[in-house]
Amino acid sequence: MNNPANVDLQEIAKFEALASRWWDHNGEFRPLHEINPLRANFIDQHSPVAGNRLVDVGCGGGILAESMAQRGAAVTGIDMGEAPLSVARMHGLESGVEVNYRQSTAENLAAEEAGTYDIACCLEMLEHVPDPGAVIAACAALTRPGGSLYFSTINRNPKAFAFAIVGAEHILKLLPAGTHEYAKFIKPSELAGWLREAGLVLEGMTGLTYNPLTSRYRLNDRDVSVNYMVRASKPDQ
Repeated sequence: MNNPANVDLQEIAKFEALASRWWDHNGEFRPLHEINPLRANFIDQHSPVAGNRLVDVGCGGGILAESMAQRGAAVTGIDMGEAPLSVARMHGLESGVEVNYRQSTAENLAAEEAGTYDIACCLEMLEHVPDPGAVIAACAALTRPGGSLYFSTINRNPKAFAFAIVGAEHILKLLPAGTHEYAKFIKPSELAGWLREAGLVLEGMTGLTYNPLTSRYRLNDRDVSVNYMVRASKPDQ
């Protein structure tokens, strides 16, 4: 069994309980399905994935992993939840999309496959672990010199609390209540600090905004107040 040092078992249990509904486009994971094309396009635009090795850290049921594989990447998806991984493998058999799914932490995979990947992605996962900085360091270790990394998370401020917890979980019911804990949200300055500590270069940042009137998401470079995504690079050595 993998070293669970940087794993929150309550967080794992939360997503294990929902695993069977991961690919229900109208269920609890509907927001992930709706924002996935935006994120996949953002990654593919800045780091064309076709022909490259990509690791999806905290892959869950495989929504991003499958879309990256469909674009021609050789994808490894890792997660510590066995139920979401089982769902991901089953969906891969149904869709015919090949992804190498493994139950592992980023830290353990980095110990085995350092410098192996051209692109590392860790989306909507940092706010669910005890030590986000350690995950970022592991992603840096997994990536080859000159490679690209992508992280997404939620800002920590009153607006983010109102939108991501009160609005999304309790009013609009976009997510199950209890999905997020405000104290675990991450300010961009904190994320930037962890990137620097891991020897990475912050290349850019974009926000993800939601319009409840149109029920549409869009990327917004001028608004990172709630959901945001960063891209970073590992310098050539």
